[in-house]
Amino acid sequence: MHFRDTLIWLVCSVVGVGLLAVAGTQLDYINSQRQEMELISNEPLENAPPSLAFATVAMGAFRGLVVDILWMRADKLKEEGQFFDARQLAEWITKLQPRFGAVWVFHAWNMSYNISVAIPASQPDQRWRWVKNGYELLRDKGIPLNPKVIQLYHELARIFQHKIGAVSDDAHKYYKLQLAMAMEPLLGSADNEYFEALVKAPIEWAQIAGDPNVTPLIAALRSADESFAADDEFVNTYLSLRQNPKRFKPAAFETIDDFRGTPALQKFDLFAKAYRLRNTWKLDPALMQEINKIYGPVDFTDPNKHFPMDWRHPDAHAIYWAVKALREAAKKPGREIDMHETNTDRIVGHSLQNLFRNGTILIYDAPIEVPTKDGSGTQRIVQKNVFLRPDLRFFEPYNRTQLAIIEKHKDDEGRRGSLQNGHRNMLINALLSFYQAGHRRRAAQIYQQLRQLYPLEEFKVSLVEFARNRLFEELETIGINDAKEQIVMLLREGYYLYGIRSDNEAAGREAFAEQIHDYYRNKYSDANRIDLPEMRWLRYVALMDFLNDQRYPPHLRNSLLARIRIERPELYKQLEQQEQQLRSQSERTG
Repeated sequence: MHFRDTLIWLVCSVVGVGLLAVAGTQLDYINSQRQEMELISNEPLENAPPSLAFATVAMGAFRGLVVDILWMRADKLKEEGQFFDARQLAEWITKLQPRFGAVWVFHAWNMSYNISVAIPASQPDQRWRWVKNGYELLRDKGIPLNPKVIQLYHELARIFQHKIGAVSDDAHKYYKLQLAMAMEPLLGSADNEYFEALVKAPIEWAQIAGDPNVTPLIAALRSADESFAADDEFVNTYLSLRQNPKRFKPAAFETIDDFRGTPALQKFDLFAKAYRLRNTWKLDPALMQEINKIYGPVDFTDPNKHFPMDWRHPDAHAIYWAVKALREAAKKPGREIDMHETNTDRIVGHSLQNLFRNGTILIYDAPIEVPTKDGSGTQRIVQKNVFLRPDLRFFEPYNRTQLAIIEKHKDDEGRRGSLQNGHRNMLINALLSFYQAGHRRRAAQIYQQLRQLYPLEEFKVSLVEFARNRLFEELETIGINDAKEQIVMLLREGYYLYGIRSDNEAAGREAFAEQIHDYYRNKYSDANRIDLPEMRWLRYVALMDFLNDQRYPPHLRNSLLARIRIERPELYKQLEQQEQQLRSQSERTG
């Protein structure tokens, strides 16, 4: 028996050693596969204390314990308001465990929300740097390492929607302006045909550099300025030249003039913009085009036709990343709709609602008073400002999308009820907006839908009575966005009435708009958060909205413009000046 046991032990030992040897031969292959699939991370910890660096190496597979300790410490520092220290710990955790989705969310939130507001609002450029750091961290690092974790997409979308797109931060106007100015050269006036061309543009540098029709342009730019020497920086240098010619030798922009209007310049310019979208902004033109077709503003003359979204707007970016999240969630086999997916659905619905209420961007020059350098007084300077106004064309995309989201969550009574409440409130806001803009037929259609879906007692009165009651109720509890929307819509309705020569009614709408403006200014004393220019600018904004609204017949718009030219020359002059400014901007970027 003893011999038999010994024999079994020897055989098992030999087999075990053999299996270990065979396994050892596969180790290099397994490690190489893990490396290719980005399942391991060996990034060194920079600026880490020696004790932490030693612990992460010495503990090997138990480094998770180190991460747990760091995580608890980072959370405690955040609670104590030590945001910069918490940021450093979070950065170490992302390197130790890059597949830990929660720490990417924590890290990005800390930078975009906590650290940014720790900087005085008088330094908006510094605040913006931290907001930008937050969304770039998720977009450029967290998501590529965790492409199936929808919380990262959701958090990225929320930074665009809430931090940049909302008004909770004193520097929100600066954030909106920076995003808009960054996207303006790439997609400022893009139409559907332009997006078609972006999708078809070459993807890699080698493709455009090898195009015999484009190589003379590339060679000419390299000869004109040595800044174009490096292939990996050529696109960025070119786009910088188009925006800031004075930073380069005169021969560089002369080269652009020489090739202006040629297929070579057109093709390279399109490639450069698509390349910047793909590689810097991580935006796929094909998906952008698809989002335009689903969520873009509708053509009032053809509800089945969508115009492109304005990608200068933060809510357009929020929708993009929310859609990416929802598509990742849909890939999971046997999935159940969880809280993260529901909240991501809300991002899409809320962003479309925001675009309806604030989807049109106006960038204008505004004079401001600033202290002189010697502190002896003030001086007037002109700086760019951004103002958002309603875009009624987003109602149809919102309505269709929100109804689909409600249907998706129909089996969850709590979620469905919450979504229906939001939809009902938005229908009320929408019918009031159309009603005030003079589109009574569309307002009546929305009111009919409201009555059918939500048969409440308050909807049993006539449309005129309901709208009038609501307007005065809202004036008592007016909010920032409500005030802005009401003023512009009242002025638009006034222009409509002025155009059909109902002058008394038009004067009444304008007087009501001025009352709201005064009420709003007196109620909100914090000027940094007031997104409401002077009445002269609001009159201009409302006029532009009216003139660009294709629902009004051309003869009515022309009649209004003719009356304004004669009877309101100061407003007509402002219109001419703004058109000249926009034309000059287009020529500089064209």
